[in-house]
Amino acid sequence: MPGDREDEIFRKALELLSDLCSRGEVQNDNCVDFIYYFRDLARPRYSDSDVSVSLLSLVVTTCGLALFGVSLFVSWKLCWVPWRDRGLPDGLKDGQGDQQPVMMEVDGVENEYSEDCVKEPSGLLVPEAIMKISHTSPDIPLEAQSKLKENQVRHITRVQRQITEPTSSVRHNSIRRQMNLSNPDFNIGQFQRQESLATLGRIKPELYKQRSVDTDDGRKTDSCGRIHFILKFDCDLEHLIIKIQKAQDLPAKDFSGTSDPYVKIYLLPDRKTKHQTKVHRKTLNPVFDEVFLFPVAYTELPTRKLHFSVYDFDRFSRHDIIGQVQVDNFLDLADFPRETKLCRDIQHVTSDNVDLGDLMFSLCYLPTAGRLTITMIKARNLKAMDITGASDPYVKVSLMCEGRRLKKRKTSTKRNTLNPVYNEAIVFDVPPENIDQISLLIAVMDYDRVGHNEVIGVCRVGNEAESLGRDHWNEMLSYPRKPIAHWHPLVEVCTR
Repeated sequence: MPGDREDEIFRKALELLSDLCSRGEVQNDNCVDFIYYFRDLARPRYSDSDVSVSLLSLVVTTCGLALFGVSLFVSWKLCWVPWRDRGLPDGLKDGQGDQQPVMMEVDGVENEYSEDCVKEPSGLLVPEAIMKISHTSPDIPLEAQSKLKENQVRHITRVQRQITEPTSSVRHNSIRRQMNLSNPDFNIGQFQRQESLATLGRIKPELYKQRSVDTDDGRKTDSCGRIHFILKFDCDLEHLIIKIQKAQDLPAKDFSGTSDPYVKIYLLPDRKTKHQTKVHRKTLNPVFDEVFLFPVAYTELPTRKLHFSVYDFDRFSRHDIIGQVQVDNFLDLADFPRETKLCRDIQHVTSDNVDLGDLMFSLCYLPTAGRLTITMIKARNLKAMDITGASDPYVKVSLMCEGRRLKKRKTSTKRNTLNPVYNEAIVFDVPPENIDQISLLIAVMDYDRVGHNEVIGVCRVGNEAESLGRDHWNEMLSYPRKPIAHWHPLVEVCTR
């Protein structure tokens, strides 16, 4: 090896130098200096690179030990703690004595029972694993112990009653599960309490309605003033002539105590032809004196309705609707088709649905099969949502229960039309015992390739619906296995 050879050379050099010094050929001082010089050369030397490598290895070793410790801690938290808690009863996990119910499905029926109840071979449920309470404990009164035993007995009875329930259809299990109807102790009040807690801190728009629309006791009045107008029919030109004279006692919609009213006029069911008066600033008794013409045949008048919508103009936000007036049965009016003066009360409404259109669909329910069929037939005069003056409508149907959506279905999309024809059936599985607790929320949507799909209008049918929606639902239940079809006007979606 090279190192051993150098050591031998240095050793021989030192022996030679020692001999020279002993003979006197080299002075003693110089001899000592040479000896120390060669001795230093013979010693091993360490370079800076060796020191850097040693420090780096020390740092790497320390980091590796730290990472190993962290991995051990994480493994203990993820694996050991859940495994340890798995064998403990629920009361010991949560630090409470209350036992949490566990849902289990037996023969297609969901049953609720306690984990601590064990089943003996004889088939009886015995609460062997329930936490035992010492009768000598001074902290627990005897009344609490007796109540606990009574609860256990009722609990066992309830489990036995659930297991003996007849097996139901598998198709209806999903809706029962979502409606929480498999539990006989189900209480709707718990959802009401959750909703009341969720509404804390929210702004309630009904508290900020204008006082002019409300009476002294806080109830809304149906009348929002009056409108005076004149009707006349020109038989030669076949035009319906409407002269809007004035409006009186309109409610104040602005904070200044006034309104900026104007009127829109339609001759329904045609919504393409629309007229509008001028805006009158800061007044509750505007005088319009404007005349409008609608081309219509005299024979079509019995099927037409004159619709007035009174608005409050707002420069920086959406215009507020004040109310509506409808006039039909023109042939029954006095002096018609000659000039007829009329004065009608303006009815208060929350939204103007005149621009949204109508939807026709049929309802059919088969109690024996538990099947609810909604057939979307067609829609007419939908509101134009695109810049082209048309829409791309489709219908979305939601099965609702207590304000919660259980299922939803939708039809195909009809392109570039305001009068789509669908003829598509949508089927929901609803058990007969749950049919009175559900309703349908039907929304006509405008498909948009870029961005979000917009809601054109909605309608609701069910026991909780209003007027036509409730009547249609009750008629369906009165005539099972028979499709019942009706037109439904679309209204704006209500945000709660």
